[in-house]
Amino acid sequence: MMMIFSISMILLALTMIVMTLASILSKKTFSDREKNSPFECGFDPKSSARLPFSLQFFLIAVIFLIFDVEITLLMPLIITMKTCNIMNYLSVSFFFLIILLIGLYHEWNQGALNWAY
Repeated sequence: MMMIFSISMILLALTMIVMTLASILSKKTFSDREKNSPFECGFDPKSSARLPFSLQFFLIAVIFLIFDVEITLLMPLIITMKTCNIMNYLSVSFFFLIILLIGLYHEWNQGALNWAY
């Protein structure tokens, strides 16, 4: 136990030293308005250089990723079905699916799943 504690303290000290050296030796950048503005042959830009981004599309993509991860969490339930008691398996599966459905209902109720406002 003492060996694990000493190794973890050494690793903690080593990471703190590396983080301190990285912050001291890192290149500092000072940006101003001229450097951050788009450059068009020395003239002022005619329009914005950034394209508009749909926040609704981003929210749908994040919700898709969250539910995709939840599906990967459901996959091991199929494998554990052989080794578990059927009542334990059903209760855990039912509880997990209820949590997923509550999350889906909340997103639907908040209007995050509506594509057009």
